[in-house]
Amino acid sequence: MVPSRPLPGTCRTLLLFLLLVCGLLSPGSQGQEFALRVQPQNPVLHAGGSLVVNCSTECPDPKLLTLETSLLKEPVGDGPGWVAFKLSNVTSDSRVLCAGFCNGSQMISPSNITVYRFPDQVELAPLPPWQPVGKNLTLRCQVAGGAPRSQLTVVLLRGQEELSREQAAGEPTKAEVEVTATVLAGRSDHGASFSCRTELDLRPQGLGLFENTSAPRQLRTFVLPVTLPHLVVPRSLEVGTLRQVTCALDGVFPSSEAEVQLALGEQMLNPAVTRSRDRLSATATVTALADQEGPQDIVCNVTLGGETRESRQNLTVFSFLGPILNLSESSAPEGSIVTVTCMAGARVHVFLEGFAAAAPGQPAQLQLNATEIDDQRSFFCSAMLKVDGEVLNRNTSVQLRVLYGPKIDRAKCPERLKWKDKTNQVLQCQARGNPAPQVHCWQEGSSLEVPVGTPFFVNLKYQGTYRCQAASSRGTYTLKVVMDVQGRNRPFVTIFMAVLVIVGLVTVAVALKYVHGVKRRGIYKVKQENASLPLTSVQPIETVAEEPS
Repeated sequence: MVPSRPLPGTCRTLLLFLLLVCGLLSPGSQGQEFALRVQPQNPVLHAGGSLVVNCSTECPDPKLLTLETSLLKEPVGDGPGWVAFKLSNVTSDSRVLCAGFCNGSQMISPSNITVYRFPDQVELAPLPPWQPVGKNLTLRCQVAGGAPRSQLTVVLLRGQEELSREQAAGEPTKAEVEVTATVLAGRSDHGASFSCRTELDLRPQGLGLFENTSAPRQLRTFVLPVTLPHLVVPRSLEVGTLRQVTCALDGVFPSSEAEVQLALGEQMLNPAVTRSRDRLSATATVTALADQEGPQDIVCNVTLGGETRESRQNLTVFSFLGPILNLSESSAPEGSIVTVTCMAGARVHVFLEGFAAAAPGQPAQLQLNATEIDDQRSFFCSAMLKVDGEVLNRNTSVQLRVLYGPKIDRAKCPERLKWKDKTNQVLQCQARGNPAPQVHCWQEGSSLEVPVGTPFFVNLKYQGTYRCQAASSRGTYTLKVVMDVQGRNRPFVTIFMAVLVIVGLVTVAVALKYVHGVKRRGIYKVKQENASLPLTSVQPIETVAEEPS
């Protein structure tokens, strides 16, 4: 069966209206006993779907049963008291009307077809690359399509947390609808996911709840304080030297996302950046080239969230050449003229041995007649430069070597030496000179050599006269030394024997004197006794002299 073509839109609407009015106003309708039913009643259909509508009545002899609709319809069946039509490609809400006559009275029964469709697009509008903490953020959910709008809800989410819920307004056929919600961005929102979801609630129609969720978008929040970075730089920087500069800023969130740049003028530095919670610190080693001499700026930039904080500090780049100290001859012969010169770069004032140069950038000089006492003499030069109100000083020195012939100090090497036999002695006949001389002392008349400056064992063979000679490339110097080596036992034995002789003589004299005295005392006693006795009783007396003990 060929589907019937629908009437033009204006005619169909007018016909449905006339049928409805006539049905309501006709006298027969007031007392009709039979109703006309539409099945299904108020159906809900997915857009583009098909639907079979049945018009039925219990009237025993119905006439002209039909279905009036603006949709494309196709009869699919009929019978006593009923007729059925298939509606195809239903794309929009529509109203259908079953109509017919029973016993001359018109029967009418309407039904509303509701078409639902899922949203064609549910998208959360792009978030800003960075959102300042403490500022309001507007979330925008863009929904295209979706019907019926009265049962379509838009929900904005932070993770699974609902931020807002709002019914989608407007006609589904029109341009997309936008639903917004405003939130106050905080640190906890850094890295949070935001999305939006549509809910088509067809549960009242017995179909269920249909959800459609957008792709999530991640938010990045930040804090960049209004205070400027703390920049620490030296007041001055010498060309070719290395110095450190430091830049730090507190209260940066998240510090891991912040970028730091350090530069000397147009020269970018390579800082080492450390991050600790909300603190950011960068340290770089800076060196300057000769073409950067003069005032320069050290610049520190901290960038986060598209915002930048910049600090600048002045720095003076300078060159400090010298002092350079030169000798006309570093090894000068004795008696020659030596010129000492000290110089430095421009704007540098030099002082040589305390005497200042005529003007900054000019050299200082002195001359001397080199003598032995100038050997190993040090000359000192200092240089002074004023940089940005700061006085810089540098010093240097140089040593002069004077070439002179060998000499032996007679005070240390006397003409006559008296040493004991079998003792350790040192011959102090070292020589001075430049270059250092070699010293040898030989005994005259033999090849015996005495070591100089080192201990040696003295005996009687060293008795004699020695010729000590110092020699170098500058000449020779000779002295004579007499060594008188005295035997250790001769004087002692002589004195000891003399003492023994004297003691012996004294002892003998005392003994003789004693013996003589004893004898005289014995004779005298005998005479006395004999004088008092008769001559006949006199006896001879034996006298014994005591040996001296």
